[in-house]
Amino acid sequence: MTIRSCIIAFAGAFALLLGAPATAQQPPAVGSQPSAAAQAAPAQASPSMSVSEGASSAYVLGRDDVVEVGLLGRNDFGGRARVQADGTIQLPFIGKVQAAERTTSELSETVRKALQTGGFFADPVVTVEVVGYASRYVTVLGAVGSPGLVPINRPYRLSEILARVGGVRDGAADYLIVTSAAGEEKRLLIRDLATGDLSRDPYVAPGDKLFSPQAEVFYIYGQVNSPGAYAIQSGMTVRMALAKAGGLTEQGSDKKVTATRGGKKVKLDLAGDVQAGDVMVVGERLF
Repeated sequence: MTIRSCIIAFAGAFALLLGAPATAQQPPAVGSQPSAAAQAAPAQASPSMSVSEGASSAYVLGRDDVVEVGLLGRNDFGGRARVQADGTIQLPFIGKVQAAERTTSELSETVRKALQTGGFFADPVVTVEVVGYASRYVTVLGAVGSPGLVPINRPYRLSEILARVGGVRDGAADYLIVTSAAGEEKRLLIRDLATGDLSRDPYVAPGDKLFSPQAEVFYIYGQVNSPGAYAIQSGMTVRMALAKAGGLTEQGSDKKVTATRGGKKVKLDLAGDVQAGDVMVVGERLF
């Protein structure tokens, strides 16, 4: 065979090799053991667990909350439903379902079992998402950036609620008044909320009312550098009030501080408390 013939024969054999179809993999015979690769493949997660999305699992549903209920991978069930006055929602196939006083995960499990029991779906994966919070909120009023209703879809501390409404405005008092749904009232200093001591930054509860009052004021004139009206801070003493007004002038005397209080003129001690509406006068020293 000539060299040319050998080259032609080799080229033809190489072309046949490239064009040969790959051998199709046959499924394993019934009863045969799976391959090592198949055994190493991760198992698929079972869809038997219900899925709850959106709201925190700690959020408990109540009247007028709106939920979105659906089935994972299907569009023939569910939709939006509002929790009615009797605590139920209305769903296709299964009718009324108790929703109030349940978390989203508890509701999804209830719906899943109802669909299974009714024979509608063998193993549904139910999703529940809160799309409208109406039953659990706190009311924030007074001298804050954005007063109004603040829905609470999880446990919130007082500092978090205050941050959500934009904090207190200029001229606000340095404390908040928190009134529970039962009528219990607490006065909490704003500066304590930032200390890191969680006992001074309590959780709020649904139905709580938070009020930020305007600061009470006192008036001071006479021998001080900056007479005028000033906000009273919690625990403010007469000495602190003098400092707030810029301190005494060269002629001022801290022993001659009086106030008109409740229609009467009283002599003030430097360690005494300043009261709302005090009209303080600082007199001159003799020498």
